[in-house]
Amino acid sequence: MTDPLSDRPAYRQVADRLRQHIDSGEWAPKHKLPSESELMGQFGVSRVTVRLAVGALRSEGLIVTRQGRGSYVRDREPTRRVAAARYIQDAGFAAGRVSEPATVFVAGPGDEPSRYRLERSFHEERANDHVAGLLGMGVGDLVLERRFLFFVDERPERMSTSYLPLDLVKGSPVADPANEPWPGGTIAQLNSLGRPVSRVEESVLARMPTPEEGQTLRIAAGVPVLVITRRMFSGQERDQPVEAAADIVLPADRVILEYVIDIDDP
Repeated sequence: MTDPLSDRPAYRQVADRLRQHIDSGEWAPKHKLPSESELMGQFGVSRVTVRLAVGALRSEGLIVTRQGRGSYVRDREPTRRVAAARYIQDAGFAAGRVSEPATVFVAGPGDEPSRYRLERSFHEERANDHVAGLLGMGVGDLVLERRFLFFVDERPERMSTSYLPLDLVKGSPVADPANEPWPGGTIAQLNSLGRPVSRVEESVLARMPTPEEGQTLRIAAGVPVLVITRRMFSGQERDQPVEAAADIVLPADRVILEYVIDIDDP
């Protein structure tokens, strides 16, 4: 039963109790929740209160509701690590110091390449304010826009849109989508153009997905995304942007971003 003297609304109390069953592991993934009538009797609340409680858990991404079949504990998504060190490995591969490039998802030992698939589309576009600012170029200047959708075991895991100055890549193998996926990724591509990457900047933002992102990446209700904006620089002064990703979008419940910061002893 709920506590009528509590400052917490009845539906929140019901949601708290149900969440405890999920967090403790008592209700495993795919476990079917009691029916609305059963929950009404268990907690002594109205149908409206039960629906609000279930809706709260659904908005948190803990359960899914199937029309006419009830609500179920959502599967725990496999989590993949995306480490900043992948750029160092790609740079080593581009320079011939490393025999194997990193993958987008930092695949573990023994991972089969057949598990991974990439969809891509390339278009020549004019830079808008945002892209022009990231690349340090004029608004309206021509860029190569590259859209990627990455799959693991046929599940969409990551989408990204990146830009390269068109005068840098036009007519080169980098501008041909048939050459994707490129071993060593963008860093190896830029190296092949004589523009070795000297610095990578990333900023990470958490937000709720757009309808298109939610549908494309099959994101459950209530689950946010991590959005990475990236710039790659070339040159000894490390001040010339040569690539910008705006943005890289990943479901937040499927990825761990890893950053290692070495601090010199003063």
